[in-house]
Amino acid sequence: MAAVISAAQSLSALLRRTHLDDHEEVLKAANAALKKSKSDLEAQHVKVVALLKLDRFDDALGVLEEGGQRLKERAQLEHAYALYKAGNPAEAVEIVGTVDRSRGILHVEAQARYRSEDFERAAITYRQLMDQTAEARSEESDLRINSGAADAQLEWAGQGHLAQKKKPTREDLEAFETAYNAACGSIARGELGQDLCNALDELSEEEKIAEILPITVQQIYVLTQQGRLEEAEKLAASLTIADIPDLSTRYIAQVNHLASSTDSTNPYLSHRLFHSSPKLLNTDRTFAFQSSILHRDAYVMDLQSSKFTGVASSTSTYLSKQPSPTTSADVNSISVLNAAAHARNTSGKAALKEILPLLEKRPNDVGLLLTIVQLYLLTGNHGSAITLFESFFARLEKSSTRSDQDVRFAPGLVATVVGLYKMEGRTSHIRTELAKAASHWRRKSKESSAQSPPQASLLKAAGVALLDSSRAEDLAAAVSIFSDLHTRDPTDRFSTAGFIAAYATTSPSKITPDDLATLTETKRLTADVDAAALEAAGVARPAPPPSTTLPTSTKKRAADPATSTKAKRPRKSRLPKDYDPSRTPDPERWLPLRDRSSYRPKGRKGKQRQQALTQGGVSEDSRPATPALGGEVVKGTGGAGKGKKKAKAKGGKW
Repeated sequence: MAAVISAAQSLSALLRRTHLDDHEEVLKAANAALKKSKSDLEAQHVKVVALLKLDRFDDALGVLEEGGQRLKERAQLEHAYALYKAGNPAEAVEIVGTVDRSRGILHVEAQARYRSEDFERAAITYRQLMDQTAEARSEESDLRINSGAADAQLEWAGQGHLAQKKKPTREDLEAFETAYNAACGSIARGELGQDLCNALDELSEEEKIAEILPITVQQIYVLTQQGRLEEAEKLAASLTIADIPDLSTRYIAQVNHLASSTDSTNPYLSHRLFHSSPKLLNTDRTFAFQSSILHRDAYVMDLQSSKFTGVASSTSTYLSKQPSPTTSADVNSISVLNAAAHARNTSGKAALKEILPLLEKRPNDVGLLLTIVQLYLLTGNHGSAITLFESFFARLEKSSTRSDQDVRFAPGLVATVVGLYKMEGRTSHIRTELAKAASHWRRKSKESSAQSPPQASLLKAAGVALLDSSRAEDLAAAVSIFSDLHTRDPTDRFSTAGFIAAYATTSPSKITPDDLATLTETKRLTADVDAAALEAAGVARPAPPPSTTLPTSTKKRAADPATSTKAKRPRKSRLPKDYDPSRTPDPERWLPLRDRSSYRPKGRKGKQRQQALTQGGVSEDSRPATPALGGEVVKGTGGAGKGKKKAKAKGGKW
């Protein structure tokens, strides 16, 4: 026991004399102490810290395992940090969840949750650290950088409504790291036109060379997404991929270079280059959204190399293990690739023939459903696409599972079927579908405290559609929708405009002057409108909806604006050839020939017909009835042949 105390005292004395940055000397002192006593807890703890300072994380974990539970309980912060740096962030999160919430533990927890892709909790932890004003002053820059990275990852993960910042501030653009994170967030939101990664003035030349590589790789991705393939290919050619030190960046650069190529290269060579990248280390692995894209790229390379059977088998196995239906972009994208493998890269009716049987086996596969709908649209069969969607929705509506209902009213699927209805001119169907979707998400939004729910755009579209209705229940639903949206975010001008429009006809007293002040003045909206030019151009008539258009053979040609203003040529005269302007025209010229006073019928039958048609003349049926013997009435027949029976028609019956 005395030897242990002596060793600890000698170690403490040595550490006091040793420079703080000389971690190798500290490690040697700790090893020397442990040679005298292997169970020296102080020396073990010092050795773990020294190994962490030297970035020897696996060795530090080995010492912690050898030290047992006593050492792990004493060095909980060091243990969690070593696990995080060694590529085991999930285990690090488990440890920090059982210890006191010190500032050091919060830092490790935030980093570990970020790397384990729990971005929501990571962002919350960074906000907690930033709220501690006194302690955060010395860490303000690092916390802003890390918080911006968490917000960018939330955008990539489809949880952008949880991000603290949507638009970069001036402070974010003053430093390279914060500008880079802001650019990544913009790319994730699809805002590809912003160039935010040029804040390199504060870096040295060596740092610029190191930092310019990921920026260039990111820029290649942006140009490819914008369709500017020639620029992307030129930029990719300027990179020396083999010289990129970071393995994950090198791998992504290789893939982006293949994706940006405009040459019809050999697919088998591209397949070989794609799979020639080195295997990534556990500490340098890609995030889920990156690995998902790389996974799909691998299947695309296989399809281009005509490996249809292998892709169909592999993707079918993957899909059989996934929940269905789902709105997961990864799962549904794999489903599309599975359909492409079965169709052997064909399209149109040939592809439909191969893919439709798959829908019978996987009726709730959203990716397969959208693939078939797209093929129907390519072949001009809009009715079948709508019928397919409606039957799919009817199946999900019968389900009692909440996740199935969320898929049924997923904004993307609702927008797709609304677009199909719009192509067919089914206005009432559009209003009904949006109203049902809005009702579902409003019920769910009551359970969430988010200021702006992810389905806000769908609710806005539903509100606008319901405002166009003349039904009282639809207008009431529109009022309720815009009231909720306006309450959640009073600064949203679209929601405010809908709120005012909804109450303008029902309860104008509920509209406050502050609400009206947020809208753009009418004078500003019409400042650049030339009323005279609009009046001179005429009123544009909208085209009729597709369902009410006339057949091609009965359509009238539209008037040509260039010829509509020309004076019409007078019609050719239709006067008779013997017309004499000095003679008085016959006043009875407008009457039929038989009604004119000069008309003289020819023949016996003509004279009899004329006598019958003469006004005031006696006709056969107008003679009075004569009483006969026995009181019977006999009607006169008149004319020759009186009293004779009519001759039997040939072949007739009596």
